[in-house]
Amino acid sequence: MSEIKIQEKIRGKRLLVTGAGGLIGSTLVDCVMQGNGTDPKIEVYALGRDSRALEDRFKACAHAPCFHVLEGDVSRVDLSGLQVDYIVHAASPAHPIAYSQTPVDVMKANLLGTLNMLELARRCGARLLFLSSGEIYGTSGDPNSAFRESDYGYIDITTPRSCYPESKRAAETLCASYHAQYGVDTVVARLCHVYGPAITEKNSRADAQFLRKVLHHEDIVMKSLGTQVRSFCYVKDAAMALLYILARGVPGEAYNVANRHSIATVREFAQALAEAGGVGIQNDFPTEEEARGYSRISRAVLDASKLEALGWMPTYDIRRGVRETIDIIRELG
Repeated sequence: MSEIKIQEKIRGKRLLVTGAGGLIGSTLVDCVMQGNGTDPKIEVYALGRDSRALEDRFKACAHAPCFHVLEGDVSRVDLSGLQVDYIVHAASPAHPIAYSQTPVDVMKANLLGTLNMLELARRCGARLLFLSSGEIYGTSGDPNSAFRESDYGYIDITTPRSCYPESKRAAETLCASYHAQYGVDTVVARLCHVYGPAITEKNSRADAQFLRKVLHHEDIVMKSLGTQVRSFCYVKDAAMALLYILARGVPGEAYNVANRHSIATVREFAQALAEAGGVGIQNDFPTEEEARGYSRISRAVLDASKLEALGWMPTYDIRRGVRETIDIIRELG
């Protein structure tokens, strides 16, 4: 199924995107608005904590009649006056410093925010797409594993760093429970390591730190050996994957979002960024605070065959993705 046909599936509908200022949420809004060329248009509601930041981020479409900015904390925002057909719940603190400094807030956002959006979906009769994470799989004993949607590994629930994967797991169960008890139409996207140009200043993930160094024409600083193996996916591919799941996903099901051609170690990813940006790589030790936020998972590779069966296929390998990431940011200044 082509991207145009996927857009047609939700044309004329009302779409709410939470976390619209983040990397994935903002790129999804971009994709939908860029495809809004013919009537009836998709009515887009972009929800974030800072309306001014959203208006600046989406200044190209801020005055379009079909685009609306909403401000609020997804955990407690009152949307009782809003009627929507689709909800993409992308709001979540998803970076190491948040896991280290404010693990309670991370859990609140994932649990209370999802509960709030599920109640909205229940009231509106809307389909809700919840953005989960490949971290919910935990650690596998198989050194060559690729997690399928039915696989689960070990997570140490006694460490604060587990605030993120455990609250994502619980939020997925909330979605399944609302689907079973109330008939709410829910689908889940389990995302791998998504990268791209729309990073925020608060993002403390390794790929965001690497990218900032490249943009300042400085050597990338690695604070580990970088031997961890990850599935990577360029954000444009990930955004299109979400549209496929939104339009074609089976109610109550979860889908891995990952590029089978973009499996690499963290060091290999850093090397691709360094080569594209014309810088080198240095090594340093992490601070205690940084180390507390790091994932202990050595291999996080996802099998996206189930998503590919819906018709989605990625178009960016790592080298093309990091090159476009750098070019876009430099072009925008």
